[in-house]
Amino acid sequence: MNVFKWTALSVGGVVAVAHIGVLGHIIKATKVPEAPVINLPRGDYSSYKIKAGKEGYSIEYKANDPAILESQKSLSLDKEKKGFFGGGSENRREWRKDQFTMDGTRNLGGAVLDGEGKSAKDIECIVADAGARSQGAMAGSSIAAGIGVPAVIGIPYVGWLAAGWVSLLGGRVGSTVGSTVGSVFNDC
Repeated sequence: MNVFKWTALSVGGVVAVAHIGVLGHIIKATKVPEAPVINLPRGDYSSYKIKAGKEGYSIEYKANDPAILESQKSLSLDKEKKGFFGGGSENRREWRKDQFTMDGTRNLGGAVLDGEGKSAKDIECIVADAGARSQGAMAGSSIAAGIGVPAVIGIPYVGWLAAGWVSLLGGRVGSTVGSTVGSVFNDC
């Protein structure tokens, strides 16, 4: 072989190795970042919605989906008598549709404020708080009317207005104090 062939083969080999190195560098620099590994909790009645794009990703997770379970039952009722003397009776069929929460309690309807059902203790605390606030407001207004109003009613020109303010303030303070005392006594 002559020198020209060896020189061309050597220069070609160097250029080929250089191109492979440059291509490797470019591929490594423009490598697409890997998606993050997200360990989602697994369980019954869980649902996920994952949206991914060039700007990032978002995950929507619901632990108790569906939050309310439905059950339908067909009830066969006894024969119903028609007319004054009971002639012409027939069988009736009625459908019963019940809703249950995840813990097995029956959903009785009504407004749900925070997306979750209220327990019996929560409802008891709400009722007790309302009663305690009412009683506290009544007691606060009475004390203010007995002590505060006579003290400010004698102010010239605005005594009647100050007496109203004292009475309202007594009701508000009494309501707050009644709520605090009621929550202590009812373990809420």
